[in-house]
Amino acid sequence: MSQLQYFLALVAGGLSAAALAYSFVTPFEQALLLKAFLALGCLSLIRFFVPLGLWADGAFALLGGVAVLTSIGAFAPPLPFFWMAVVVAWLFAWLFVERLSKSLAPRLGDNAGLGLLIPVVFGAALLVIWEVVTRGANVPPVLLPAPSAIGAQLANSAPILWADFVQTFIKSVLPGFAIGCLSGLVVAILVDRSPFLKAGLLPIGNFMSALPIIGIAPIMVMWFGFDWQSKAAVVVAMTFFPMLVNTVAGLNASSSIERDLMRTYAADYWQTLLKLRLPAAGPFIFNALKINSTLALIGAIVAEFFGTPVVGMGFRISTGVGRLAIDLVWAEIAVAAIAGSAFYGVIALIERGVTFWHPSVRGGRA
Repeated sequence: MSQLQYFLALVAGGLSAAALAYSFVTPFEQALLLKAFLALGCLSLIRFFVPLGLWADGAFALLGGVAVLTSIGAFAPPLPFFWMAVVVAWLFAWLFVERLSKSLAPRLGDNAGLGLLIPVVFGAALLVIWEVVTRGANVPPVLLPAPSAIGAQLANSAPILWADFVQTFIKSVLPGFAIGCLSGLVVAILVDRSPFLKAGLLPIGNFMSALPIIGIAPIMVMWFGFDWQSKAAVVVAMTFFPMLVNTVAGLNASSSIERDLMRTYAADYWQTLLKLRLPAAGPFIFNALKINSTLALIGAIVAEFFGTPVVGMGFRISTGVGRLAIDLVWAEIAVAAIAGSAFYGVIALIERGVTFWHPSVRGGRA
């Protein structure tokens, strides 16, 4: 164990002892699981004499999460030792993730599944802390609803959320993303062929990419109407220029020696483009696709704030805030985050398959 891990173990064990001592002021039968967790936390200090495996810390963290969740409401208001137990559970989770990451580090490059384990554990710990703090401290749901309330809203409003997802993601994001990226790629190839276009269009592209979306969106709504077409137009405007700039840079990534080699093979412009320059530009193009995958969703949602039929993620968020239905707003945010992450992940997976030869994908291996 490292010095940080020993420090976390010492603080977790010591805080467990202090919280357990404080818990003696309450009736013995109250919050028994929480007290048992604190007692086991004290016993974890034997690690300084007898080694404890990392999965023991994982078990402490899991038991701590269950104990604090089941003890919410046992004391009104929660006593200080309850919050100390929350901190102890968090420290055990932190210690477990620290030891797990050190243990898995040599194998992370060969197994992407192991790489997901640590963020899953970390995310689960954050959700438990969020749930405990909001319910234990009686935070008003209008300010911050508990994850359980958001999950219940996700289950109860599934038809509404699905209709909003179809309107925003399927009808607006995907067409706008495809049109914007494809047109950016084609124009980049034309710009590469024409020094005039390169000198004239790229500065305008940099200028246009700096335009605020809240200025573009109302104009697109006036031009293309309230339905999904105006949102797709906003997505096209947001995705076109990142693809243009990245592709132009990628087309210049091949070296002069490689181009000279193609000329010795009597390759014409299009053969050089298809067999050398576009493959060399692959990492740049996929970088633009990954950037655009998140920009597109943000653009479509923000555009719906300026006019839309009575469906869509942006419409639901704006009206939900007005009606103080904050749990529905968070449910929409969760759906948007999941959809955006999945979209980004799909593009990243395709990138790994297409640009498998690039050092950034091979992890620097020759």
